Amino acid sequence: FIQDFSKAMSQAGSSQFQEVIRQELEYSMKVELDKILATAHSNEIEHTKKDLEGFKKLFHRFLQEKGPSVDWGKIQRPPEDSIHPYEKIKARGLPDNIASVLNKLVVVKLNGGLGTSMGCKGPKSLIGVRNENTFLDLTVQQIEHLNKSYNTDVPLVLMNSFNTDDDTKKILQKYSHSRVKIYTFNQSRYPRINKETLLPIAKDVSYSGENTECWYPPGHGDIYASFYNSGLLDNLIAEGKEYIFVSNIDNLGATVDLYILNHLMNPPNGKRCEFVMEVTNKTRADVKGGTLTQYENKLRLVEIAQVPKAHVDEFKSVSKFKIFNTNNLWIALSAIKRLQEKNAIDMEIIVNPKTLDGGLNVIQLETAVGAAIKSFENSLGINVPRSRFLPVKTTSDLLLVMSNLYSLNAGSLTMSEKREFPTVPLVKLGSSFTKVQDYLRRFESIPDMLELDHLTVSGDVTFGKNVSLKGTVIIIANHGDRIDIPAGALLENKIVSGNLRILDH
Repeated sequence: FIQDFSKAMSQAGSSQFQEVIRQELEYSMKVELDKILATAHSNEIEHTKKDLEGFKKLFHRFLQEKGPSVDWGKIQRPPEDSIHPYEKIKARGLPDNIASVLNKLVVVKLNGGLGTSMGCKGPKSLIGVRNENTFLDLTVQQIEHLNKSYNTDVPLVLMNSFNTDDDTKKILQKYSHSRVKIYTFNQSRYPRINKETLLPIAKDVSYSGENTECWYPPGHGDIYASFYNSGLLDNLIAEGKEYIFVSNIDNLGATVDLYILNHLMNPPNGKRCEFVMEVTNKTRADVKGGTLTQYENKLRLVEIAQVPKAHVDEFKSVSKFKIFNTNNLWIALSAIKRLQEKNAIDMEIIVNPKTLDGGLNVIQLETAVGAAIKSFENSLGINVPRSRFLPVKTTSDLLLVMSNLYSLNAGSLTMSEKREFPTVPLVKLGSSFTKVQDYLRRFESIPDMLELDHLTVSGDVTFGKNVSLKGTVIIIANHGDRIDIPAGALLENKIVSGNLRILDH
């Protein structure tokens, strides 16, 4: 009994001790944030205050949470009726009044990211993807085509970050005559925190010059609060808009789908969904993608970061969790407003560790937009074709979308009918191709890839004009060597290695 008693006391002591530490950390954080706020100009105070309040809430939750945020034992496969096959939704056809349905829609693109991973400065959405068109150009063309075809007024909303806002706004002037109303709002700006002290590294509100590394946009889960805070949500509801279609601006497959929209607005059972997540079947390339599960009787998105170490392999298994989240989401505006006003949107915190240029270890607290699915009523997954997931994260992805595998029509890319099978080739370009400008310099023209299954390129390799690649092609230039693939070459099921210089006489 005495042993049990002392054990209980020491446990109580440690939890009390932890509580004291937590309170001290929160107090220290509050003091630092107040100091930062005090440096704001009068015109910045209002929104800086909102940002720091939001951050404080997130920090409070971060201190409360322990370890991976899911109990693996409670994770179940989602029930059959909670994920609908796209074919079934398409089979319903479209009503005659599809224009009136379209007029209730708003397209939202997540535009907070920079093109740094592809060696570009400025917003990723301004990288040229196809025939000089950028991600943003293609998005505007798609919606303009929709508005012209159906005589509708679907607006485009861009969620920018403090990193992308200025450059994006400058570019938007070129669309002033297009048939698309474009609105922007900014996601929050949160302070990065020192991993050791758990205090902000920023000393004042400025975020230019040497202070750029002190701040970060807190992931796309921030859309609910910042959309609401911007006042745009209320304005759109007042205009009679009912749903937003949210997607990453670098996902070229995320076009407005009329069948899904009709399913939302005219549900077969009469009960509207507040949240629809497009999922698609996993391939070996997607094992890290978040998956939809059933958890405590709700649909829940589980990301790899939340999975206890011992279960990561099981999570990655293509047989147990067959689908992953494309981050194409359809959400009811009235539901966002209701939940935001009740402070009832619950998203797991993603702790993202970073090392700054000077070697300082920091953490940034983020959330993911799809994680809110469990807070909405009557949520649904729709298992869509792979063609709705065409993200461009690397120059290997860029090569695919620039090639003749796809044709471009009114801003939308569709797989060429000349390709015999609907899957995309696996392309791996080495580090000499990472930056967009290097990549472009290495291709005189984009090869014919209609019959390609697999391409691996490593080292100093260049491609002449009108090269054709078929089957499996592997090209490896060893260190110090260079391989020039000559103009007009056909490589079919070939491995090329060593040193190959083509001399033009």
